[in-house]
Amino acid sequence: MLFQKEVQTQQFLPVKGIINARDLGGYVTADGRTVRSGKLIRAASLADATAADLKYLQQIPVTRVIDFRQDFELQGREDRIIDGAEYVRIPINSNGNAMDDEEALGIKKQKQFNVRKLIMIAAFNKKAQQVARDLYPNMVTLESCQKRFARFLRILVESPDSGAVFFHCTQGKDRTGMASAYILAALGVDRETIIADFDATNAVYAKDVKRLSRRVRFWGGREDELSVVQAFIGANTGNFVKTLDMIDAQYGSMQNYLKGPLALSDTDIAILRERYLM
Repeated sequence: MLFQKEVQTQQFLPVKGIINARDLGGYVTADGRTVRSGKLIRAASLADATAADLKYLQQIPVTRVIDFRQDFELQGREDRIIDGAEYVRIPINSNGNAMDDEEALGIKKQKQFNVRKLIMIAAFNKKAQQVARDLYPNMVTLESCQKRFARFLRILVESPDSGAVFFHCTQGKDRTGMASAYILAALGVDRETIIADFDATNAVYAKDVKRLSRRVRFWGGREDELSVVQAFIGANTGNFVKTLDMIDAQYGSMQNYLKGPLALSDTDIAILRERYLM
């Protein structure tokens, strides 16, 4: 299958402490050009990066780090610093400004939260099930999310030609996955490849999803409960595809969406393609 082929050939970085770290280089666009390697890197956070990992990223070199996490996600989990890299925070909250993710899941704030315990509780929470369904559509339709993804793309347009941009959230799957979809679409990569790149995350988290799903089933969980596990531990590719369909239905095409809510001009797209394609 396409997804399996892409998972096997995807350029995962040789790092030990950074989960789901992948170079977007190597993808081929619809017109036959190739995304440059060592320019666009998607990943989970740098909180557990080893000294060797940081040295490797410095040598690429990574010159800019973009962090999509909210404040509560940084508590005790701040990024380790890559020497010479500029650090930019663009916190993205897919639930809107009225509440953060913990409140949306019905969980009290904690300085340190156990993700698996949180998901076990949330799986049986109706509000959390709705959050799981709305996660990707909200990233597309909420004005606050649009503005932050637009800022991410603006940084790519205005970044120096030298060096790589390393962008991440906590697990490197949802916010990072949408950011990857937008930049790949702007570069002219086709829909099937964009979906495969998004789905590659599930190879990384498959064991965790399977283990937690088994526990949820043991406690009587069915499709709605299991969808929470897939959404918050893995990546729900089916919902992602539906969200791409929603973009086409509401905006006409992904290119229209990029030029509308995400504020890319034809000149911006030309700059991105000149910078990140060969």
